[in-house]
Amino acid sequence: MQRFASVKIAMGIAALATVFDATASDLLVRVSGISTASGQIGCALFKSAEGFPMNPAVAAQIWMEASTKGVECRFNGVPAGDYAISVSHDLNANRSLDTNFLGVPTEAWGVSKNARPLMRAPQWKEATFAVADGKDLTLDIKIAK
Repeated sequence: MQRFASVKIAMGIAALATVFDATASDLLVRVSGISTASGQIGCALFKSAEGFPMNPAVAAQIWMEASTKGVECRFNGVPAGDYAISVSHDLNANRSLDTNFLGVPTEAWGVSKNARPLMRAPQWKEATFAVADGKDLTLDIKIAK
């Protein structure tokens, strides 16, 4: 009953079905490489390539206070499927990964599978992982500039 009490009514019936779905999984993202306890760590869970990795507005997001000891973001009730995660260290509280005039990030970032291609942003296929029915999953992501 406690789990039901924490679900916001605004989520709607479809979201409640996901929360109580026995085949849904929990996804734990452990973030390391945090150089300062200033700001927040944002974890964004993408269900498709749309917006990945720079537009978390189309993703499920979790924001946590930064800690040099690491941060954990937990996504509960994730249905089976393919996903990708992007993580950013938001130092100036704008909930966005800041970049310079060339588009190069000025704040630390990381993605699932720790994909870090040279001279471009990671692509969806480089960071995609599968969530299986009823199988909880833990991912380790190291952020850096």
